[in-house]
Amino acid sequence: MKTLVAPSVLACDFARLGEEVAAVTRAGADWIHCDVMDGHFVDNISFGSAFVEAVSRNTDRPLDVHLMITNPDRYLDRYLPVAHSVDIHLEADADVPETLRRIRAAGKKAGLAINPHTPVASIDPYLGQFDLLLVMTVEPGFGGQPFMEDMLPKIRAAAEWREKHRLDFRITVDGGINVQTARRCREAGAEVMVAGTSVFRAKDRAAEIAALR
Repeated sequence: MKTLVAPSVLACDFARLGEEVAAVTRAGADWIHCDVMDGHFVDNISFGSAFVEAVSRNTDRPLDVHLMITNPDRYLDRYLPVAHSVDIHLEADADVPETLRRIRAAGKKAGLAINPHTPVASIDPYLGQFDLLLVMTVEPGFGGQPFMEDMLPKIRAAAEWREKHRLDFRITVDGGINVQTARRCREAGAEVMVAGTSVFRAKDRAAEIAALR
């Protein structure tokens, strides 16, 4: 699988949302990543469905909507109309298999996200039910955190599980991703690089995205 770069709008200038999203689209982003936070599942509130819909109006790239919220099943239908993929957390208070099924039934890619403390073995009951495995490489909730080096063995383990079970889900990494850490994540088996700060604060966003890829 080729490497995909998904800039996270959490790091953009919200006052210039449309311009920022259009700019990274022109710069070569493969996907646009939207981190939805509810202030309960994580200790931060980011934005909701109206914001994500506004993002969709300023790009032709697939939207990867990451629901860092306690009840993703309750709010799912608000995001499905504009999402290409929706990631829910294994740790959330939800019927995970049913929520993944609903995402796929809507014709979208289903993503399963796991926090740093969650072992890879926890995905075993859900194998075959998701299209993306999102490995958090920072504690979720805030952008700009440093990459957690001890997540690299988890990425490798996830890639080994994929090969062992002959599945084709993509492995996404989110948190502290820059050119150096992206290279190491790719070597470990990840294909989708969610990069916020490194892309939106780059002097040359096109060059940064190309380097990440």
